[in-house]
Amino acid sequence: MSRRRQAVKRPVVKDAKYGNVLVSRLVNTVMKSGKKSTAQRIVYGAFDQLSEKNPTANALEILQRAVDNAKPRLEVKPRRVGGATYQVPVEVTPDRQFALALRWLVDFADARKGIPMREALAAEIMEAYQGQGNAIRKRDEVHKMAQANKAFAHFRW
Repeated sequence: MSRRRQAVKRPVVKDAKYGNVLVSRLVNTVMKSGKKSTAQRIVYGAFDQLSEKNPTANALEILQRAVDNAKPRLEVKPRRVGGATYQVPVEVTPDRQFALALRWLVDFADARKGIPMREALAAEIMEAYQGQGNAIRKRDEVHKMAQANKAFAHFRW
């Protein structure tokens, strides 16, 4: 990895159907092997199921709150100090918070076997919206790890 300069962040194009950047990032996270139309079909199908199950709430609001619930505030990064490697707790940047939350939602939805991906993604988003599920458990696990290693916080630089 080059240390010369920071890579320029390209802006994410808004989603075609909902006009939302978060939906577009979710589609990009679901996408495998460049098959964007398949990923869009999965995400839009999940949104349709969320709308069917909760007719009073908007699917975009459900997704936004689910991602907010799953976002980690702290994480640990390994730092090598004098031959020993310490797990140092660091704050997570807002962009990485969104990326981790979306990745966890998609990964745990993908791990659900026996049901179609759109149903699994809808179920995972719904569980995160309610403050439970695998993505929330993963966030709590990351927070516990950071809390357990806060004695090494002075190695942060």
